[in-house]
Amino acid sequence: MTAGDHSTIQISLRGVGHRFGEGPWLFRGVDSTFVAGDLVAVTGPSGSGKSTLLSLVAGGAPTEGTIERSRGRLQWIFQNPYGSAHRSAADHVALPFLARGMSRAEAEPEVQRLLERFNLSESSATPFRTLSGGQAQRLMLARALAAEPTLILVDEPTSQLDPVNATMVIDVLQELAGEDRTVLIATHDPRVADRATQRLILGERDGTS
Repeated sequence: MTAGDHSTIQISLRGVGHRFGEGPWLFRGVDSTFVAGDLVAVTGPSGSGKSTLLSLVAGGAPTEGTIERSRGRLQWIFQNPYGSAHRSAADHVALPFLARGMSRAEAEPEVQRLLERFNLSESSATPFRTLSGGQAQRLMLARALAAEPTLILVDEPTSQLDPVNATMVIDVLQELAGEDRTVLIATHDPRVADRATQRLILGERDGTS
């Protein structure tokens, strides 16, 4: 199967359960399959293990069950945007290109294209420390996309955003899934769940809908 084939399985979870030490189970019996193009909302009450499930998909070992993930680039976008305080927005987006061996001059057109896509062109030279929360979250998405991932894990992307920025971020995540990527989002936000192609519910009833 090719990377652009929507039947390509990106993630397969079979009987997955997890707990820490001898503590209570966060979740058990999770069986789900996600393919390229899926936007998956991982939902459930606080403490149900949403972020933990993302970490397992990223490469952790569940207490029970198996997780299989297809080869490809993975990018994880954390709840709290992080970056180098004095580096510009453009510097952050350029980093994945430089890591692949491109020169800054070669990378610059792609950097500016991504900044424009995420409505950050006017912030290209702005230091990370002075970006707003919404700008920083969108910058993390732009930097992740620069790495050309096939799987994107996102932890509570809208929890600290105002409605306008939250909608913009959700729109972008939906677009990314529509480009033959798999996007898993741990979220409490019903607006994210409403856009999802699948919903993985943790808590009283572990499973998909």
